[in-house]
Amino acid sequence: VQLQASGGGLAQPGGSLRLSCATSGFNLDYYEIGWFRQAPGKEREGVACIAGDDGSEYYSDPVQGRFKISRDYDKNTVTLQMNSLKPEDTAVYYCAADHPHGASWPMCGYEEYTYWGQGTQVTVSS
Repeated sequence: VQLQASGGGLAQPGGSLRLSCATSGFNLDYYEIGWFRQAPGKEREGVACIAGDDGSEYYSDPVQGRFKISRDYDKNTVTLQMNSLKPEDTAVYYCAADHPHGASWPMCGYEEYTYWGQGTQVTVSS
C-alpha cells in the first residue's frame, strides 16, 4: 500500500487549492481514505474521509461546505478540493488509507489509519 500526496502550495484567503493522493497497491473500493492535517503545535486532525464500499463522505466541522473529497478510479487517486481557504487551514496535509473497521463510520480519526503518504504543505496567507 503506497500513497503520495501532492498539490500543496501558497494560496490567498478565499482562494482554492486541489490536493491529490496517488495510490497504488490496493483497490480503492476496499479501503477507507482520509485527508488529515497538522498545524504547528497542534494534533493531527481528520478533515475529510471517504468510505471504500459506498463512497460515503465525512467532513470535519471547520471544512464542511468548503472542502470536497473524491475518488478517480481511472487514475487511482483521491483528491481534496479546497475552496474558500482561510488562514487557519494552513497546515501540512496528509492522505492515509486503511481497511474499514467493522461497521463504524465515519472513520476519520488519525489513529484509525495505518498507511500514510508524505505530507504536503498548504499555506493560506495574503
